[in-house]
Amino acid sequence: MSTVAEPAERLLYRPEEAAKALRIGRSMVYEEIRLGRLQTVRIGRRRLVPPEYIAQYVELLKREAEATT
Repeated sequence: MSTVAEPAERLLYRPEEAAKALRIGRSMVYEEIRLGRLQTVRIGRRRLVPPEYIAQYVELLKREAEATT
């Protein structure tokens, strides 16, 4: 049993975790990162996604949806 409490909100998500949060596939997350639509931070060789970048990506998707209607 771990004695360290998990934070209520994660500070950084692995791309796989971001994919799960967004309900999209892992390869789609990497494609959106490659296109610059989903921002990340780097720590060493790892790419991580802060929650605010996930929120910005969702807002981008909303704006795009509004523009097509």
